Amino acid sequence: MSESATTSTTSERGSASFTISDVTVNFGGIVALSEVTIDVAPNQVLGVIGPNGAGKTTLFNVACGFVQPNTGTLTWRGQELNRLRPHQLAGLGIGRTLQGLGLFDRMTVLENVLVGADRHAKAGFFAGLLGLSRSASEERRLRERAMEALKELDVAEYATQLPPSLPYPIRKRVAMARALVSDPDLLLLDEPASGLSGKEMAEMGELIRGLAQRMSVMLVEHHMDLVMSVCDRIAVLDFGKVIARGAPDEIREDPAVLSAYLGNEVHHVPEQAQAGS
Repeated sequence: MSESATTSTTSERGSASFTISDVTVNFGGIVALSEVTIDVAPNQVLGVIGPNGAGKTTLFNVACGFVQPNTGTLTWRGQELNRLRPHQLAGLGIGRTLQGLGLFDRMTVLENVLVGADRHAKAGFFAGLLGLSRSASEERRLRERAMEALKELDVAEYATQLPPSLPYPIRKRVAMARALVSDPDLLLLDEPASGLSGKEMAEMGELIRGLAQRMSVMLVEHHMDLVMSVCDRIAVLDFGKVIARGAPDEIREDPAVLSAYLGNEVHHVPEQAQAGS
């Protein structure tokens, strides 16, 4: 089978924009995911949580095209994706950030964000770096788009600096700007709160909630304060299976979830965090 992502029309599943349906992933004799199904509706924030080893990272990697499922399907806007690969996400209108950030150390912050603007360029970004097939007006337009993304994340002042010179929370915002500059319809976030202080995490939560006005968001996260405050729906994994799904209040009280992972931690989510859900 060709490695390119092809689409074939399917019946759209409810109102979901993005569906991972009955996905199973085996690594040798280990079942990482078993018949997992999740939906992300338009303008919805879906959180994926679970204990260590539950399969969260594998699920995220399936959504990004890093891991090919043994069985199951991915559907985007009512179209089935076959053999999805990471480099095809932008063209589909899907953005992503990784826990490892993946910034280019020898490129400026602005140049890093310009990489994400490639979806809107007539000539690819790297072709632009080589001076190929990109007009001055297009170059100016893309740089303006990249600067707007940096301004939205409050990091425009670092545009000319190199990522290694910046604190980790700033680099995390740069990576987010790179994902947002393509103006995606679906944003996939891997541990967006990792390495952030309480204040920075609250700011990240406000940003994510604001993004839901113009896109769908799926985030894999283990910080319960963030998950409970920003997510419309939550899916809980344990041993590679979905054991619960629902609104934050439902997940907070679900006996299976409490038994598998969350325990009393969910009962004591601060009231101000709950108010934002």
